[in-house]
Amino acid sequence: MTTNITKIFTGNSCPELASAICEHLDIEVGRAEVSSFADGETSVDIGENVRGMDVFVIQSTCSPANTHLMELLILLDALRRSSARRITAVIPYYGYARQDRKVKPRTPITAKLVADLISTAGAERVLCLDLHAGQIQGFFNIPVDNIYAMPVLLQQIRALVPPRDGIVVVSPDAGGVERARAFAKRLDASIAIGDKRREKKDVAEVTRIVGDVDGQTAVIVDDIVSTGGSLVQTAEALRAAGAKRVLAAITHPVLAGAAVKRVEESCIDRLITTDTIPLQSSIQHSEKFVVTSVAHLLGEAIRRIHNEESVSSLFV
Repeated sequence: MTTNITKIFTGNSCPELASAICEHLDIEVGRAEVSSFADGETSVDIGENVRGMDVFVIQSTCSPANTHLMELLILLDALRRSSARRITAVIPYYGYARQDRKVKPRTPITAKLVADLISTAGAERVLCLDLHAGQIQGFFNIPVDNIYAMPVLLQQIRALVPPRDGIVVVSPDAGGVERARAFAKRLDASIAIGDKRREKKDVAEVTRIVGDVDGQTAVIVDDIVSTGGSLVQTAEALRAAGAKRVLAAITHPVLAGAAVKRVEESCIDRLITTDTIPLQSSIQHSEKFVVTSVAHLLGEAIRRIHNEESVSSLFV
């Protein structure tokens, strides 16, 4: 990578991931002070020259989502006003993505609003990982590369499941069937689907499993684990249907509220996840959670974007 014309900056949402990406690329994290004024307003001070440079800003819009989103927007604005040649927003976890359509007459489409804010702030390209809905790419009027964490998750699944064991890949709902089918193809496995009915916000009930899981290792795949309710109920339904072992492979560990405790006390044998969102140290040392890094995946995407190379091979 040509380091003399490339800079990578980060806010406070995922500094460890940003450092790992820079280590992969053999460059240093750019100097920027991202803090708050006494009244809570976000303050950004870019500490080095970026004029004419290809700049990448790494920032997940995870909890506290509003603070981290504002950090991203102000970083982008500061870099634009500092005459960076091109600015790419690297958003490992794109917050507000679940509000991608009007589900009731008077509700916002917040995923679109956030896309507009990012573009207006100064991003000329966006790099994301496992967007909640593919159509969010169309909310931007700038290029969007949405790559997938599947390669790193598959590596962990293969390490945890003996080759002789039968595997069935499970989508917790009908909306995730395409993702489950992609995993199943690469694992040479069958698929099953959870019949999930959402009663109200953040509350769902899995009533039954569609597909044969009896005597097999079931692997639940999804993009986000938030409260953990649907995930745990899917695991319980799989056990009731005869699955001998239940694993979960989830890209973004939101783990809000009592989610960690819920997973720890569940029948899930292992929950494989990534570092798109920083995890508590207790989770990192838990036998229930297996954390794998996406640093090399995002680093390779950044290298290819900077060198004007194809990133299409990272989409599968």
